[in-house]
Amino acid sequence: MAAAVTLAELAGVDAVRLGIDDELKPVAESDVLNARRAARRFELCMAASPGLLKVALEARPDRVLLAAGARGGGWAGGPLDLRAGNQPLTPVMHGLQEAGIPVSLRVHPKLDAVKAAHAERASGVELYTGAILDLPAAERSAELEALSDAVRLAAKLRLRIAIGGGLGYVTAPEVLDHVPATEIVAVGRAAISRALLVGLDRAVRDLRAAVQ
Repeated sequence: MAAAVTLAELAGVDAVRLGIDDELKPVAESDVLNARRAARRFELCMAASPGLLKVALEARPDRVLLAAGARGGGWAGGPLDLRAGNQPLTPVMHGLQEAGIPVSLRVHPKLDAVKAAHAERASGVELYTGAILDLPAAERSAELEALSDAVRLAAKLRLRIAIGGGLGYVTAPEVLDHVPATEIVAVGRAAISRALLVGLDRAVRDLRAAVQ
C-alpha cells in the first residue's frame, strides 16, 4: 500500500483516496492507516457510519467524502439522498468537524442536492457523474448542462467542487469542458486499469495530461 501511494504521488496525483465499508473489506483499517502515513494528502471515502467514524478519527485524513452505502450494508459509494430524514449525517459530520476534518458530500448534480449539502454545513460537494456518461447524446447533453448549473451554484455557495463517478481518460476531459470551474477530478478504476497495462507512473501522468 505505502509503495503504491508513493509511486502515485511521484507521478503527480494531488491526493490519494481510499474507500471503506462497514465490514472493512477489502480495504482494512490497517490499509487506511498505512496509506495515511505514506500520503502527503489523504482522503477517505465512506458512508456516514458510527463505526467508520472511529476509523476516520484515528486516521485523520485531510478530507472525508461521505457517500451512500449499499442497502443492507456493504459499500456502493453512490450519491447521497439528502431529502429530509433519508440520510442521518449530522452525528458523523459533527464528529469529523469537531476533529477539524473537512467533510464533502457526494451528491447528484442537481441544484436541490447542492443546496441540501450546503444546508448540512458541508465544506464541499463531489458531483456524481456516473449516471451521465452512458446516456444517449441528447440526454447526455441535457445532463451536462444540469451539471454545469450545479457547479455554478456550488461556486456561488463557496463549496469546494469536485466531480467523480465513472470518469476515465476520454470522459473526464469531455465533462470538464462543461464545468471548467471544477477544482478536483476524482478518477479511480480507469487509472488502476490503465496502470495494469502501462504501470502506475505512466497511468497517472497520462491522466494529468488528459485533464489539464
